[in-house]
Amino acid sequence: MLTGSKTTFKVRQMVPDMKERMMSHSSLHARGRDVLGLCCLPGECVLQRAVLVRKKLSAKEGGGWLSGTLFCTHFRVAFVPQDSQKPDDNADPVLLGDHDVALASIDKVVAVGPSRTKLVTPTCSLKFTPEELVLYCRDLRVLCFLFDRLTPDTQAVEITYTIGKTYQPLKPGTILSFQNAALGSIEMKQFLSNRQRDPNMNWFECSLGWEQELERTGTSGWRVSSVNDRFEMSTSLPRFSVVPQRVLDTELKKTFAHFNEGRIPRWCWRHPHGSDLLRMASFQNNIYHEKDDIRNLELVLFGGQQLCVIVDLGEEMPSPADIQLAHTRLRTLCLGDISSSVSVPDDKWLSTLESTRWLDYTRCCLRKAAEVACLLRGGHMTVVLQEPEDRDMNCVVCSLVQVMCDPHCRTVAGFQGLIQKEWLTAGHKFLSRINSHRESDKEEAPVFLLFLDCVWQLWAQYPARFQLTEDYLLALHDSVHLPLFSSFLANSQRERCRRSQHLPQSYTPVNGLRELPLGTPEESVDPPFPPVWDWALQYSSLRRARFTQPVSQPACPPPVLNGNLNTNLDRSWHNDGLPGSVFLLSRSTFSHPSNLLPWRSGNSGSYWKSHRRAPSSESLSGLERLIRACLLSEPSENPSTPHDPYEPLLPLLLGPCVRVWRGCYLRGALHAQAFSHPMSSCSQHPLDQLAWEVQQLREKVAHASHRRPENQTKRQEPRRLESNLNQNANNGTFLFSSSSRTSQQQPSSRGAAHSSVIPRAQRTASDPPRPVQRNNGKHTFLFGHQEPPQSGQCYIPSPSAKLPKRPGNSH
Repeated sequence: MLTGSKTTFKVRQMVPDMKERMMSHSSLHARGRDVLGLCCLPGECVLQRAVLVRKKLSAKEGGGWLSGTLFCTHFRVAFVPQDSQKPDDNADPVLLGDHDVALASIDKVVAVGPSRTKLVTPTCSLKFTPEELVLYCRDLRVLCFLFDRLTPDTQAVEITYTIGKTYQPLKPGTILSFQNAALGSIEMKQFLSNRQRDPNMNWFECSLGWEQELERTGTSGWRVSSVNDRFEMSTSLPRFSVVPQRVLDTELKKTFAHFNEGRIPRWCWRHPHGSDLLRMASFQNNIYHEKDDIRNLELVLFGGQQLCVIVDLGEEMPSPADIQLAHTRLRTLCLGDISSSVSVPDDKWLSTLESTRWLDYTRCCLRKAAEVACLLRGGHMTVVLQEPEDRDMNCVVCSLVQVMCDPHCRTVAGFQGLIQKEWLTAGHKFLSRINSHRESDKEEAPVFLLFLDCVWQLWAQYPARFQLTEDYLLALHDSVHLPLFSSFLANSQRERCRRSQHLPQSYTPVNGLRELPLGTPEESVDPPFPPVWDWALQYSSLRRARFTQPVSQPACPPPVLNGNLNTNLDRSWHNDGLPGSVFLLSRSTFSHPSNLLPWRSGNSGSYWKSHRRAPSSESLSGLERLIRACLLSEPSENPSTPHDPYEPLLPLLLGPCVRVWRGCYLRGALHAQAFSHPMSSCSQHPLDQLAWEVQQLREKVAHASHRRPENQTKRQEPRRLESNLNQNANNGTFLFSSSSRTSQQQPSSRGAAHSSVIPRAQRTASDPPRPVQRNNGKHTFLFGHQEPPQSGQCYIPSPSAKLPKRPGNSH
């Protein structure tokens, strides 16, 4: 390859050629047609390709490089390995292969040359032939492609420019063109129209789905109401709601005006101990309450129970703006600033992570959900989640409570039904802003991504209690950023129904919108948007097989210290309260303010008042905190006693226990840091340098370790509580699991601090081992994949260890 080429190429010189290729290929693609080794979608056009390209594999994929051919179509960037099997023309089309990325998922394109990097834009020009191509994705993936020396320079330049020209930031016009490119062909429309829904999943789009949920949870005294069938009562609520049986629809209509946006108290889930979980908006002010209205409001709020607890989420939960800012900072920390090539040093990484506040918001959601789960376990009460102004946070807490308490929600089918019920039909504000079509929605609000992070935290602490796996959560996280699925392109069931039935915004049929029977596809639209749950359309069978795992029956868990979560809330209010009492739970304290219910503010003589505060676990001694952190009932001493499957999964909330979702946020961090400072093609790759240095240190320490007794190295047990408690919140437990191996502290200045080792990169036979060299830029290698230590090797280098300086180079 000509490493010093000075040829300048411009995008506008290539536009006519791109159009000719699109026209020449547009009429040649049938379903599953093999084009130059790539299995194209119906109507997909190949714009450019480059041969003899190597793709950098992640640590999860085994590391090293994979040789193949790189393609760019008007829908995706595809990579076909050399040893891949020939595509089957009769197989159903799959949107993305294992090595592909959609153009809509690409955030930035960076070309790496011999001595510099270049951010590729549609109007820029290159004055060098790229040796490497780096794609930074919106889902925090980083794809690295290396052009071989035998790759023609014109192919390397043209495919770089083609990707930079076809990918565009998410805008209304570019999203629509991308959707038409992927799903707009006649063959694809016909194929999607014949797709069948998952029969094992509850879609909650008809009354039958809600009735099945009532039957599954064993709920009595509630019914399914269709009073909002035409969305006249509330445009953000679903067509069907579960309300008490004693309330008629004619009486129910009068209650909508007493709540903001008409979001009345509605049933979500029942605990087997008899408690009901409800959601509602805040009360409307300055509304006169008639006697009949008060009766209906009381029936809707209590739902047949004697006690009611209203959980205030407005003061404790972060706002969507805070979540957006935290996610942006987290993304910048994990991937770095590409344009300025600035990365955070290792010794500042954890403090910078803490300053993003992302883990704080995750811990806040888990804490509030655990408190509600403990309340529901008490039985025979209604727990009402009062929605703040941004009701998406109510979706987070309500969904987490059901994941903690209901084993069915920890299966794939149950989890998908939970998202349908609490997110896709209940009405939210910010989910569709991730893939927005409107110019007014200029920023994302990744509230749903925060919910997925919270579910992963539960999965990381209780992996045996989940049927779904981390691969499933990761696939759902990546699908959110792909604007092709109807699940994430609307904020309510009303918007989704109008999209599927070609209705204008101002029209609603007289007989209401049609009801979609379970198991029948939606009416075809242009283009048709499949649901996100059609995993066979997105991933191969091998990857879908990793979405589930067997679930074992756990034993009764012992008492554990649970951080600052007060799981044993003061329950004296439960015994002293009279029937019809209403309490407020805010900031882990109970109270009974006189103005909690507007219609009771003037008549408070017959209701019990109390301002007793639940004791905070922060002020308790260690032993007393350990006792209060037990579950509400003491575990049985008989080991043969079966474990209650509805016992809530209470997460550990101490600083080291809430960790970064490494498989998601840090999967591209190593590539981002390694390629943010280019090196000459004649110099050794940074990964090879680090692997060589680590190998040298391990050999030296292994030689010295033979003189030490073997009992000095102890293996750490999985989820060992004492190890979590003895570590500071600013150490590596944010990043690495407590079940990993611990290394002994060495007297050397290069002490071992963490258990994560970067895997040894593959080196060609022509590259002899040589001393590590370091250029002027700062390299940070904090993340990597842990290798099992070889026999006799117990030293693991610190991730913050500095590479030796290059001879004759000054900083």
